[in-house]
Amino acid sequence: MLFSFYYTEKIALLMRQKDPIYETIEDVVSTSNTNYVNAIIDDKTIIPGMNGLAVNVDKSFQKMKSFGAFNKYYLIFDQVKPDISLEDNKDKIITKGNPKKRSIAFILEENESLKEYLIKENISASLLVTSSTFKRDSKLEQINADYKNYKSTEGLLDSIKQNKNICIVNNYNEEVCRKNQKYLIKPSLELNAYNLASIKNKLESGSIIYIKKEVKEDDLKLLIQQAKYKGLTITHLSELIKEDNNG
Repeated sequence: MLFSFYYTEKIALLMRQKDPIYETIEDVVSTSNTNYVNAIIDDKTIIPGMNGLAVNVDKSFQKMKSFGAFNKYYLIFDQVKPDISLEDNKDKIITKGNPKKRSIAFILEENESLKEYLIKENISASLLVTSSTFKRDSKLEQINADYKNYKSTEGLLDSIKQNKNICIVNNYNEEVCRKNQKYLIKPSLELNAYNLASIKNKLESGSIIYIKKEVKEDDLKLLIQQAKYKGLTITHLSELIKEDNNG
């Protein structure tokens, strides 16, 4: 029985390999794969890497076979972890996202006017919350910034399955964040009520921008316009630091 099963599998494999669709997929593997990008470590800081992409020949074949023709848009890829990865270096502090993503992220202190504007314009941002400001139906990504009731806010985020395990590091929380193996973040830029011109000039792919609560809505609008002018996408902080490659 074992021999029969093995023999049947071998025959099926040979048949697949002789299929024109299968052969075409194998022909494009070398030009379709994407190399991974290693994370960059500088002493205590890190810039996350980016996964590579490798064509999964068998899964791609199964999908295309149902359509009866090769189509490169139906190639299925596996993620390939970098040799130097954020996941193996969570003790390092993240200072920016991988610049290849052409994205930036906002970290927002509690400011009702800015929150409402971002939600209305469908712009992603990560909001610092405590147990008293946490909202179950928040439209923005929520990050635990509760130094007094850290565990309580963790529980609230866990209860809605939206705990991104991110910590904005400061003098009060670094120890507890390291203990709980959070992603440690130190923003690369900080926007306040007086430095818009400087921040606009420094804005680049991968920037993590901390937005103080005193920032005016008009200043935030101008910063968003600058990001769009530079061809940068505004995304959640959790997405910016991920090493997943979305192709």
